[in-house]
Amino acid sequence: MTDLSSALHLSAPELTLAVGGLVLLMVGAFSGEKSTRLVSGLSVLLLLAATALAVVGPLGSAFNGAYVADPLAVYGKAVIFLSAAVAVVLGDSWMHRNKIAKFEYPILIVLASVGMGMMASSGDLISLYIGIEMHSLALYVLAAYRRDDLKASEAGLKYFVLGALSSGLLLYGASLIYGFAGSMRFVDIAAFATANPGPGLIFGLVFLICGLAFKVSAAPFHMWTPDVYEGAPTPVVALFSTAPKVAAMVLIIRVLVEGFGLAHAQWAQVLILISLISFAVGAFGGLMQKDIQRLLAYSSIINIGYALLGVAAGTQLGVQATLMFMTLYVVDQIGFFAVLLSLSRNGRPIRKIADLAGLKKDRPLTAVALTILSLSAIGIPPMSGFWGKFYVFGAAADAGYWMAGAAGLVASVVAGFYYLRIIKVMWFDTPEFDVTTDKAPAGAQWIGWAAAAFSFPVLLIALTWLEPLTRAAAAGVGIG
Repeated sequence: MTDLSSALHLSAPELTLAVGGLVLLMVGAFSGEKSTRLVSGLSVLLLLAATALAVVGPLGSAFNGAYVADPLAVYGKAVIFLSAAVAVVLGDSWMHRNKIAKFEYPILIVLASVGMGMMASSGDLISLYIGIEMHSLALYVLAAYRRDDLKASEAGLKYFVLGALSSGLLLYGASLIYGFAGSMRFVDIAAFATANPGPGLIFGLVFLICGLAFKVSAAPFHMWTPDVYEGAPTPVVALFSTAPKVAAMVLIIRVLVEGFGLAHAQWAQVLILISLISFAVGAFGGLMQKDIQRLLAYSSIINIGYALLGVAAGTQLGVQATLMFMTLYVVDQIGFFAVLLSLSRNGRPIRKIADLAGLKKDRPLTAVALTILSLSAIGIPPMSGFWGKFYVFGAAADAGYWMAGAAGLVASVVAGFYYLRIIKVMWFDTPEFDVTTDKAPAGAQWIGWAAAAFSFPVLLIALTWLEPLTRAAAAGVGIG
């Protein structure tokens, strides 16, 4: 009983979300659509409570090592749950404005957060798979949230079918690893890989990496990303681009660095290759895009390539760089999508880059915020994007992968073109028609402004506490 009590105490964040999500589901089912705002508000409080429980809760392992609560998991969950809470806030006003608000939206995010929390705390291959599938099933539904919209239905179907393929790759890799190592636990796998390195284990690891690469939309496993970003509702895409990517990246760190740390030379080559392909696809694929959400899909591909460079370093500095990069990336993405959600004309959302023409006159503060976020995405110092890339490229060079870092810099220059195009359209292009926009939802507008302010200048102060937090989380992985 003591062991069970300790295990439940350790897993309190996920238990809180799971039980709370089911309670909210009953509230929505019995109260109907009139309870949508109440359920959304309670979902945000639930996610904040889970964040607090993760931060102040005890550290250790439970369920025979399947669940791990360590500094890496705590940091990852804090970013995941807070990002999910912001997605609920952004979605609530947007759904009501478009008359598609349903109480299921925040509940699906809460249930997806349970799976993402499990991913961050996975200690073996089974909890890894359960966490991935638990959050993926909720995301499949969210992608097709607008059932009457053809693009949304296509996005949900494509995400589901390709997600099933990635799950097959992941399961095949996990079964090979279990077959050779004789254990599901990452600790035991690490011990076996140290004593018995062999091609069979590495072969299984490659399949596992391919399955995980799909979850972070790294090329060449990015096929679903542009269409899903274009077809899914904007607040849903805001969620897709933040919390699930952080969860998957923490899981990749846990699997590769903890489970296969001494096979670094083998899996680092795979990650470097994936990063290079992601640079090319993200940089050049985004050049021809006219839809902003589709453009942000290619932006996410190239940014995941940067984050994987830090993991490929295989060092504590590399893990810290990845965590720092993902944190700053999440803030920028939240800002981009909050600005998008605050812009509409005659009740129709602004989705095309050309529609931003004249924004400097109609919404000057929003134009300034979007300019800061775009410059940050390029990596212009001293914006947050610069510091994220500074840490990642520094870790890659320190590990000897300076050529890959140089390729990342080149890709960043190429990708800078489509961010500069956004700035140019806003500030210099003349609109062909009336540019008056609708009154912005206060929540989305303030979140967009706050994210831009964080990117610059607040970050210059925030780095003083972000840097030690990410260093402590990386140190918890137990590598040198």
